[in-house]
Amino acid sequence: MSPLAMSRRGWRIMLFWVFAGLVVLVDQATKAAVRHVSPNTGFMRTLIPGVIDLVHVENTGAAFNIGEGAGPIFVVVALAFAIAAFMLVLNEDLPVWLTISIACVVGGGLGNMVDRFMHGSVTDFIATSFIDFPVFNVADIAVTCGVVITFLLYLIWERSERQDG
Repeated sequence: MSPLAMSRRGWRIMLFWVFAGLVVLVDQATKAAVRHVSPNTGFMRTLIPGVIDLVHVENTGAAFNIGEGAGPIFVVVALAFAIAAFMLVLNEDLPVWLTISIACVVGGGLGNMVDRFMHGSVTDFIATSFIDFPVFNVADIAVTCGVVITFLLYLIWERSERQDG
C-alpha cells in the first residue's frame, strides 16, 4: 500500500473520531446544561413559541420509550455498532462526507450510551409544540439525520463505484 493511501486512511479515521467526538461533546454538554437548569424532570420552558419547547425528560428506553429498562442492552448495541462502523471506515475507501455521516450516527449512539451508563437513563429535552412527537436530544438528531444522509450518500457512492469499476 502506498504512503498516500495510508495517509488517506489515517485522515478518514481521524475525521471519523473527531466528528463522532464532537457529537458526543455537544450532546453531553446540552444534556448537562438541562440537568443543571432543571435537576428534576417535568421542567418546561418555551424556546420558540409554537415550535420548540425545552422539556426535561429521563428516558430509560430507546426511541419512543421502546425497550424501557433495557439500558444495558442498548449500551452493548451502541458499542457493537461503533466498532462495526469504525471497521467499515478503516477498511473501505469511503468518501469524506460518507465518513462524516457515519461518524454522526456513531457519535449520537455513544452520546446516549454515555447517559445510560452514567445516569441509568437518557436525558431528552427538545419537544416540538407544533406536532405531537416524542421528546428528543442532540444525539437523537445526529443518529436520525446521520442514518438518512448515510443511506443517501451510500447509494450515490455505490452507484459511482459500479460505474467506475
